[in-house]
Amino acid sequence: MNKSIQLQDLGTRDYKETWDYQEELFDGIIQRKRKNKNEQCSLITPNYFLFVEHPHVYTLGKSGDINNLLLSEDQLENIGARYYKINRGGDITYHGYGQIVGYPILDLDNFFNDIHKYMRFLEETMIRVLADYGLHGERSKGETGVWLDVGTPFARKICAMGVRSSRWVTMHGFALNVNTNLGYFDHIIPCGIRGKAVTSLAAELEREIPINEVKQKILHHFSAIFEAKFVTEQTL
Repeated sequence: MNKSIQLQDLGTRDYKETWDYQEELFDGIIQRKRKNKNEQCSLITPNYFLFVEHPHVYTLGKSGDINNLLLSEDQLENIGARYYKINRGGDITYHGYGQIVGYPILDLDNFFNDIHKYMRFLEETMIRVLADYGLHGERSKGETGVWLDVGTPFARKICAMGVRSSRWVTMHGFALNVNTNLGYFDHIIPCGIRGKAVTSLAAELEREIPINEVKQKILHHFSAIFEAKFVTEQTL
């Protein structure tokens, strides 16, 4: 059981390029697991955690509704954004500058075999990060992610989540709005949920938040919750 996680901060990176890289790491873990099973080996399977910031992009999950994207192809071009239909769960979301995107690519055989627990642990990580800033993050029943003021007319989402898993290996992950331009969310029905707003740390605290500071808090709480150890790798 390997609870060491290789941390890579990719900086600002194109969505499709990062997606391809995720798939490469994801497939590599699965191939190693198959080798272990077929050849009765005991090779250790690695775990990865990618931080990245994407240029403006909208992504739609495999069961999402394209009608939740409110822009045409020409309009996307006019605002400098791209669109991809991808292979994670969930509906539509936005990624952009000032947002921390995290992709844990884990072999859950190294931790626990429970996707529901995995999602709750991701949410708990973000809830603890928000608490560090004096904000009360919450889960909203039936709506994956982390919210503020759940159960009120002012409910608003601050962290979106969507994952893919196969053979207990995960990819995709979470997007925490830190200093994000929230205007880009006006062009979609975020996560396919009508009538609820989106917010950011900067909007809630009325100041710009240092991105690296937030990343360190995420790593601190993630490692505590998953009982994992991060090993830093150079940016690729």
